[in-house]
Amino acid sequence: MLDMPLPTRADPFDSLNDEQRQAVFHGRETGAAGPPPLLIVAGAGSGKTLTLAARVARLVLDGADPQRILLVSFSRRAAQSLQRRVGLMLHQALGFGATQPPPALPWSGTFHSVGARLLRDYAPRIGLNPAFTIADRGDSEDLLGLLRHEQGLSKTHARFPLKGTCLAIYSRVVNAQEPLEQVLQQRYPWCTSWPAELKALFRAYVAEKQTQCVFDYDDLLLYWSHMLDDAALARELGTRFQHVLVDEYQDTNRLQAKLLRALKPDGRGLAVVGDDAQSIYSFRAAEVRNILDFPAQFEPPASVLTLQRNYRSSQPILQACNAVIAEARERFAKTLWSDRVTGCAPQLVSVGDEAEQAGWVADQVLLQREGGLALKQQAVLFRTSHHSAALELELVRRNIPYVKFGGLKFLEAAHVKDLLSLLRWSQNPRSQMSGFRVAQLVPGLGPVSARRLVAALAQSADAASALAAFKPPPSAAASWQGLHDCLRAMRDAPWPAALELALQWYLPQLQRLHEDAAVRRADLQQLARLAQGFASREAFLADLTLDPPEATSDEAQAPHLDEDYLILSTIHSAKGQEWGAVYVLNVVDGCMPADMAAGSAEELEEERRLLYVAMTRARDQLQLLVPQRFYVTQQSARGDRHLWGGLSRFIPPQVATCFERVCASQPEPGTPLRVASTDAPAYNLAARVRSAWD
Repeated sequence: MLDMPLPTRADPFDSLNDEQRQAVFHGRETGAAGPPPLLIVAGAGSGKTLTLAARVARLVLDGADPQRILLVSFSRRAAQSLQRRVGLMLHQALGFGATQPPPALPWSGTFHSVGARLLRDYAPRIGLNPAFTIADRGDSEDLLGLLRHEQGLSKTHARFPLKGTCLAIYSRVVNAQEPLEQVLQQRYPWCTSWPAELKALFRAYVAEKQTQCVFDYDDLLLYWSHMLDDAALARELGTRFQHVLVDEYQDTNRLQAKLLRALKPDGRGLAVVGDDAQSIYSFRAAEVRNILDFPAQFEPPASVLTLQRNYRSSQPILQACNAVIAEARERFAKTLWSDRVTGCAPQLVSVGDEAEQAGWVADQVLLQREGGLALKQQAVLFRTSHHSAALELELVRRNIPYVKFGGLKFLEAAHVKDLLSLLRWSQNPRSQMSGFRVAQLVPGLGPVSARRLVAALAQSADAASALAAFKPPPSAAASWQGLHDCLRAMRDAPWPAALELALQWYLPQLQRLHEDAAVRRADLQQLARLAQGFASREAFLADLTLDPPEATSDEAQAPHLDEDYLILSTIHSAKGQEWGAVYVLNVVDGCMPADMAAGSAEELEEERRLLYVAMTRARDQLQLLVPQRFYVTQQSARGDRHLWGGLSRFIPPQVATCFERVCASQPEPGTPLRVASTDAPAYNLAARVRSAWD
């Protein structure tokens, strides 16, 4: 329990509004019995993070052991932000003269990072090797591709799904907890003739990962879930975590929801925070029903508290946002409001076509800049990445710098993958994909020799002896010896000295392989700085793989090259952000909702929520762009063509009254702006996972 004086200086909760305070103190009177289950429906901009952090701080101040609090979020950045806020509140409550720092929350992180820690802790008891490594998506795809080829599926008479599609199907089955046949029918109908072959491929994939002692992302949740199928372990973990708090609950998938119910079957000690109106990640298997059905999963039902005061947007913008989401078929009722009652009305801007749309946005961006709103405080949002193509050309022509979110991720850069593969291989010599990649970095050692090496390691009980016995081609002998010496030194070196040894070997390879080696070296230096914050190689690799940084030196537009830059982003990437002015492109049927996402009522409802998320990013100014004509490419049935645009069905007449109408130019005859109508203890966990594909 926490050994510290009672609060003596300041009330850390005095800035909370009444709704937030109710959420923070809910269940306090239950004492040792534990608070009943709680759902906090937090509207956009309503201070969700502050409220969740305050609830954690209140639990600690009331005597909860920080070691027994599990705080789960969806990104490392969010977890760190929550921890900082909790620490500040505790420090404030204890008084600035407190001699000891506020307690840390050792069990704060993402679902996947928590799963990785638990599996390592319990590995000996559930039949797993605690020295497992975690493969990123690229390595997982490569392994599936290798097995796909070995099973002859690359030579079929009909089109068999590529490795990336195979991994997506596998991941969907695991995370959505749906049968393979159902996933194929609903998500991959062109693959429905291959269920037997896919099951055989997935069986081989699971077996090969277990042989190599490698987990992919999905395994971290899947094995954790199977571990909780053992009643004794489930009780032990449920007791270990007295309080479980979950951020962004609307983004959980069925497997994650199953994990939480297994930890807290009666809901006591479980509190989740989210907003059903911002559930937009079904393509990642997120399930909006998790939050909609949460109260009814417990007896008595969970309490539902709602945060409706918005601290971001002006009231005119909120009025339009409320009107859009009010048309949803099913939702938790809430009405966002702000004490900023005045402000510019949001605008529906009619433009002739995409070119005119690009010109209008560029004009508005520069106009706002001259009025004192920095480019960084303006964002252009769009449904799909290619929707910004015409705008990007216009921005380049006008010398307006910009950064587009959704490009190459840090771990996808070749040089970063090279170094991380070297670290993974030194930790786990059975990791064939890492070994295969690293071996080919040796000058003169090609794919055939690399495959021979990893096969020898896989068949040997002594990796060090197998490495020493390997005979490379004569042309690669000297270079191979350098890598062998590096691996041997890394094996015995403490962390992070092992990373320095890896860099010493790899930097000459970087210089040899890449013309822009000096630029890429900066990324590796960033890795070295990150490594200083981790106690072990295992922790560093797991954390970096599960929640990697976004930036790389390969970005097309490097923000550090200019003092200011405009933000371009897909709506999915913009969630959680806010800007002074927001421009939303192509708010027309066919783009929003997208043609490909209008096949069911559930998909249409998610498209409505996507528009709502885009609109709620704006603080002061919001423009929805409505092209009267736009170009559609790669249409297999009718070829490239122009479509006459109509305002999105998500803005019917009763919603359109919340907007100011603006016409950028006179539309062509016959194309008026149209408003749409509403329409192990006792079992072996590895064997259990393998058997799922039998």
